[in-house]
Amino acid sequence: MHDIDDLERRGLPGVVVASEPFADAAEAQSRALGLDVARVLTPHPIQDRTDDEMRALADAAFDAIVVALTRA
Repeated sequence: MHDIDDLERRGLPGVVVASEPFADAAEAQSRALGLDVARVLTPHPIQDRTDDEMRALADAAFDAIVVALTRA
């Protein structure tokens, strides 16, 4: 969260990409820190995915990440 907030303050767009079970934690941390950080969630788990599965997850999240990075 802090890294993305730092990027945003420097004029560089940033977005947190995390798997779905971390949605509540990301929201709570963002709220506790007073940050408005864009987030994109992906399916879980990540660690046991093959390279092809990871590419598919990245492809599926791509449009949402672009939207999050270019939001006004």
